[in-house]
Amino acid sequence: MCVSAMTTPEAFAAIALAAVACDGKLGRDEAHALRCQLEYRSLYSDSSEAAMGELFDRLLLLLREQGVQGLIASALPQLNRTQQQSALAVAAHLVHADRKITTEETDLLDQLTRQMTLPDNEACMVVEAIEALNRDMLDS
Repeated sequence: MCVSAMTTPEAFAAIALAAVACDGKLGRDEAHALRCQLEYRSLYSDSSEAAMGELFDRLLLLLREQGVQGLIASALPQLNRTQQQSALAVAAHLVHADRKITTEETDLLDQLTRQMTLPDNEACMVVEAIEALNRDMLDS
């Protein structure tokens, strides 16, 4: 099947979707958190409910056909450096928000930090900052 290149909004949402779907489960709470992370961003502010539904229908189809890694591989080239940085921060936030990090989620963030075209150690710093932001100071 020939798949056309993703648009920037599709690519940004694909990275976020990969973060919530990488453990093989996409629950209602994760879908809601994903939606909340996207709905006020300028890429989606003019999108109707129907348009957002179509966006996620297409991305879910690609996820089923290509898997998480294929989705990421299709998305990253469509994002510039700043967009990659923001997409990584959103993905890290979605992974860390519940403070229950699975091996699959850790692996996904590690892979994203290696695949992004961010300079030097910037991707690792983004993930570490989001992790710190979501850390519960009562945890030891």
